[in-house]
Amino acid sequence: MNKGSCRIPLFCIATSLYWFSMYSYVPILSPYAKSLGASYKMIGFIVGSYGFTQMLLRIPRGILSDKMGNRKFFIIMGITASLISAVGMWLFKAPFWLLWFRSLAGVAASAWVAYTVLFSSYFAQQNAPKAVGIINSFTTIGQMSATLIGGYAAQHFGQASTFTVAAFGGLIGLLLSLFIVENKNVDRQPLTVSQLLSVSRDCKLLLVSGLAILVQFITFATTYGFMPVAAKNIGASNAQLGLLATFSALPAVFASAASGSFFAKRYGEKEVIAMGFVIISAACAAIPFIKNIYLLYISQAIGGIGRGLVYPLLMALSIKSVEDSKRATAMGFFQAIYAIGMFLGPAFTGLISDTLGLTWGFVLTAVLGLSGTLISGRFIK
Repeated sequence: MNKGSCRIPLFCIATSLYWFSMYSYVPILSPYAKSLGASYKMIGFIVGSYGFTQMLLRIPRGILSDKMGNRKFFIIMGITASLISAVGMWLFKAPFWLLWFRSLAGVAASAWVAYTVLFSSYFAQQNAPKAVGIINSFTTIGQMSATLIGGYAAQHFGQASTFTVAAFGGLIGLLLSLFIVENKNVDRQPLTVSQLLSVSRDCKLLLVSGLAILVQFITFATTYGFMPVAAKNIGASNAQLGLLATFSALPAVFASAASGSFFAKRYGEKEVIAMGFVIISAACAAIPFIKNIYLLYISQAIGGIGRGLVYPLLMALSIKSVEDSKRATAMGFFQAIYAIGMFLGPAFTGLISDTLGLTWGFVLTAVLGLSGTLISGRFIK
């Protein structure tokens, strides 16, 4: 088999390992931080730091990648940062170091733009949606396998073992990324600041980007933030934390597939988005009142359905009204903006939980989520 014929499978496996290395320890990160003495506020900052660095770096890194015309370099640097992040969290057992090295995982995740652009270059321009669908499916495979394997590793070898699992996945991904084929035949003009400013003034793009912030706000406040803490409080094992993350993600895969192709066509985009926010918020509000892990599985699977309904439609709407020549810029802007929610969600919930208690953290987060229903019902045409 020649180098060209295996470039797509190689890239897909490397992509799965890239995400695997950042999500293996996610189900136990919050309880682990709490066991080290972190307050709810500090836990919120640890979880949110992942989004904070993405918020800062995604657009500048995308511009620099375009200017250099070298995606492979940023891919290798991204997986390297993820590897160092996992090793650091394993070696340094203190909340401050968790904050520092989890923020480094956000630096790694900001390389995702280079992954999508390089993989799309393997396909003809008219097949770009197909390329995005393929690479996103391997993203999901990496994340879901990470939460399952990480949960069971924590159960049998201790919570800190999840960091070694992540590091091992990152090391293999790094070795594979060295053999990724860079497509040098792509004529792509670097994004300019004026183009970015032009796109960022699009009112419809700003609207759906703001709604995406709310989706990520709730997701990182609950699924990747304080839901594992609530589950631990009712006696969940580490393996069950891994299953909980998987049950939250799996329904979103199927709901995403049906969101635009069935539900939006039958009921309308605005209605589906509004209902999705109701489902997400209800699942969030229910967390502190559930005292059975199996009921928590069900409630979070329902929340996953809500996220699966909303997010793909927001992604599609982010470029729907934008001219073809600016759609890549619009998508980059959309992805950078929603990282705000990754930071604010856990930070807000942690601050509220420290002040009023964890129950109020979930309830007030759910109330903010309901604003997505009102905004989408009022402003989406």
